[in-house]
Amino acid sequence: MKPDHYRALIRLGLPIVIGQIGVIVLGFADTLMIGHHSTEGLAAASFVNNMFNLAIIFCTGFSYGLTPVVGSLFGQKKTDGVGGILKNSLAANSLLAVLVCLVMTILYFNLAHLGQPEELLPYMRPYFLVLLASLPFVLWFNAFKQFSDGITDTKVSMWILLGGNLLNIIGNYILIYGKFGFPELGLTGAGISTLVSRILMVIVYLILFFGTSRYRMFRQGFREGHVNKTDFSLLNRLGWPIAAQMGMETASFSLSAIMIGWLGSTALASYQIMIAVSQICFMIYYGMGAAVSVRISNFYGQKDIGNVRRIAYAGFHLILIMVVCTSVPIFLLRNHIGGWFTDNEAVSLMVAQTIIPFLLYQFGDGLQINFANALRGIADVRLIMLFSFVAYFLISLPAGYLFGFVLDWGITGIWTAFPFGLTSAGIMYYLRFRYKTKKTL
Repeated sequence: MKPDHYRALIRLGLPIVIGQIGVIVLGFADTLMIGHHSTEGLAAASFVNNMFNLAIIFCTGFSYGLTPVVGSLFGQKKTDGVGGILKNSLAANSLLAVLVCLVMTILYFNLAHLGQPEELLPYMRPYFLVLLASLPFVLWFNAFKQFSDGITDTKVSMWILLGGNLLNIIGNYILIYGKFGFPELGLTGAGISTLVSRILMVIVYLILFFGTSRYRMFRQGFREGHVNKTDFSLLNRLGWPIAAQMGMETASFSLSAIMIGWLGSTALASYQIMIAVSQICFMIYYGMGAAVSVRISNFYGQKDIGNVRRIAYAGFHLILIMVVCTSVPIFLLRNHIGGWFTDNEAVSLMVAQTIIPFLLYQFGDGLQINFANALRGIADVRLIMLFSFVAYFLISLPAGYLFGFVLDWGITGIWTAFPFGLTSAGIMYYLRFRYKTKKTL
């Protein structure tokens, strides 16, 4: 394995990882501030955030259909085509925003019928509405981010994410607790802060793209390009399978949150804390996975399959190192993590009990992230929908119900199902990538 591939992946992936860490810090800050404001707010945030995480991950997956197209065009130095495909991506993401907002609105009107604790509904409803208003801005930001990542300009999205998340944390402090003359809004204040930061991040990208020399070579293609059936169809053909794959993975967690809600507010609050911890690992691994996808798409555009395979395996080696670096401190701190977020001892004890099954799926999570992105880089995304359905809906969710309720293991049993789903998905993605790249050679 050439060391050049490791260096290139680190150089490309590190800004993405840092940007993702900014998202992680925001998630931690949200959970810490809400948890210390009220346990009810923490439990309500757990449920609503899991529902919106499903929507956001699904939409983010759709936007990833742009990456192999931009990466391939950029590898062939077709800058006009890059600008044109970005315009089509913004149009496709806008249409998806309408559809997803409609689905989430229907969910909002059915919150009372999902078996959640009655006392949490007054906290859930206003927070849900504010996050709903922010969804279109997430999709527009995703389109610009995948464009800049696809042309290997990953530092731009890093700085925008870090700035936006810092602003969000400051807004959380002011609005959750009512500082500097603002009213104390609790959980709703956290939602308003998120909405404002997402709007501003899109505005910054618009200013950079249309008002600076950085993207001058792509602006001409954007202005002269048209939303057309060919490009629009291509983005949808690539985007929907990726969205379905990531959506089903996230759904295994979000639907598990509904099952955990059946166990009560304490279990739901502990689940929110563990999701915040889980996102640390997922976001870090996915930052490197995104770099794998970009690098592979560049070489795939040049028909260099040998380097496509080398990059995929180098990326997995780097992710394995990340798995060790994140898992060891989490294991050592397993009895203290819950206390960082809440003073409720019952919640802290539940968090400690779920750490072991959480650690068991880190290898599988790294495996599926790396090879899902490798498949995305070579634009082979159709079968990942089937693989995801098998892994998450036929394996993970039924296992969660079996372990959690039939065997009566509670929240620990529901978490025990995740290693089965994620690892089986990773194995299927790996076998598919190996088959496709061997076939091409």
